[in-house]
Amino acid sequence: MTNLATILTTSAAENPGGVAIKLDGIEITYAALDALSAKVAGLLAARGVTAGDRVAVISPNLPQMPPIYYGILRFGAVVVPLNPLLKAREVEYHLHDSGAALAFVWDGVMAEAADGAAAAGTAVIPIDADFMGLLAGTEPRTGVTEAGQDETAVILYTSGTTGKPKGAELTHENLRSNAEVSRGLFDIRRGDVIFGGLPFFHIFGQTCALNAAVMAGATVTLLPKFDPLKALEIIQRDKVTIFEGVPTMYIALLRAPGRDNYDVSSLRVAASGGSPLPLEILREFERSFSATLLEGYGLSETSPVVTFNQVDGIRKPGSIGTPVRGARLRIVDDAGHDVEPGTVGEIAVAGPYVMKGYWNNPDATAAAIPDGWFRTGDLARMDDDGVYFIVDRKKDMILRGGYNVYPREVEEVLYEHPAVAEAAVVGRPDDIHGEEVYAAVSLKPGAAGADDPEALAADIRDFVEQRVAAYKFPRKVVILDSLPKGPTGKILKREITI
Repeated sequence: MTNLATILTTSAAENPGGVAIKLDGIEITYAALDALSAKVAGLLAARGVTAGDRVAVISPNLPQMPPIYYGILRFGAVVVPLNPLLKAREVEYHLHDSGAALAFVWDGVMAEAADGAAAAGTAVIPIDADFMGLLAGTEPRTGVTEAGQDETAVILYTSGTTGKPKGAELTHENLRSNAEVSRGLFDIRRGDVIFGGLPFFHIFGQTCALNAAVMAGATVTLLPKFDPLKALEIIQRDKVTIFEGVPTMYIALLRAPGRDNYDVSSLRVAASGGSPLPLEILREFERSFSATLLEGYGLSETSPVVTFNQVDGIRKPGSIGTPVRGARLRIVDDAGHDVEPGTVGEIAVAGPYVMKGYWNNPDATAAAIPDGWFRTGDLARMDDDGVYFIVDRKKDMILRGGYNVYPREVEEVLYEHPAVAEAAVVGRPDDIHGEEVYAAVSLKPGAAGADDPEALAADIRDFVEQRVAAYKFPRKVVILDSLPKGPTGKILKREITI
């Protein structure tokens, strides 16, 4: 049986008393998580949901979310995880597009979500103070519905940076096999404690933290909204062994005041994904936290992991590593032909982790997977050792005066400036060069020169000019209090106004 929910029922049978989910003083054992998910399945039956129906979950990382997630799966329905920060019209779009029969909604966002659900004609079950009582009075469905390898388990909506969000259909086998790979990558085993600050409505947290941990019988300790000092407190208190985050989380940990007052010696390994990790941050984290930080790569459409720097393989800081077991990668040109090693092209992926397609969108599916290979939109090069290096997003590349400028290369240099905490390089229309290179940065606490931002911005620009070719350095640098970010902490370049 390939139903993803069997990773829970198996761990519950083997390790019933082990703590699966923890939030501060709240602990849910594997036996309890299994029982609660069976109650959720019973609740779905009582509400008239049928196998194959889509059921939305709109919630941050709360203890109620994993039972709902596995309950929907074991019932045979499809999980549609949604960002709790969505506004009413966005909720309406996602619920209507997915055809969700029901939505579990955290009461902290009920005002917006309820309006969206009403407009979409979707029934709502509140995740509130009465929710556990509701489950207690529900007849459980303890069985697990059979699911074929190609049956959809989760519809995960993309961010919509290139238009309306599209729902990536991830199968039970997509997610199960990628969780297995993730467990092996970080050597997750019973007794490990994984930091649960990556949202489970995003594929990185869902696969690499939640599903990989449950498969291994490990513990996930939750942080519903990321805060670096609270994260450090959790690492110390719960003896976190595996930290998973996006680059901005690592930056925040390194810049947190009083960081050295926390005992983080339990950390064995850390994993970064979601966006490129500045090399300077990787080095500083390993030096400060005495833990191995591995960078990898994947997308919502690939469940997500397809490459990683691997503990027992070739490891090159600044790279995204080598393909994980089962993943097949190519670097191709615009015509879909393979390029030579060292040449920049687009990453194409095939193998067991690639989505079934976009929900109810055959045209988008055909465009993304024209020949069995998923086109990622990410530009990279492969060296002679078979190690991959991300250059940039295809759409983020700046064409200045006929030359290609890859923002990540310039951002790496910006991070080397002693005052810079975060950096983003963007292209803007220019009458002479077609596009011009601009940069937005935020500063480290107490950065020298912060009292004269114009002079500091000029100093940062000059710093980069001395280190890159003349066509690459930013002609304008602006200093912001903080850079705009999405729900996982990824910097949103489209929202930067320069």
